[in-house]
Amino acid sequence: MIDFDEEIKKFQPSLEVEDAEDAIYNKDMPDITDIIGKILADADKSNS
Repeated sequence: MIDFDEEIKKFQPSLEVEDAEDAIYNKDMPDITDIIGKILADADKSNS
């Protein structure tokens, strides 16, 4: 039978997962409101 407590002690997350988390959480990516704001600002500039 599997000893889950012992297996959890041996568990180490994959380095790829940690690297992916860093890339996702530390990246300042625009969301939809940023994109819409830029579109509206560009539209205002072209109409002026």
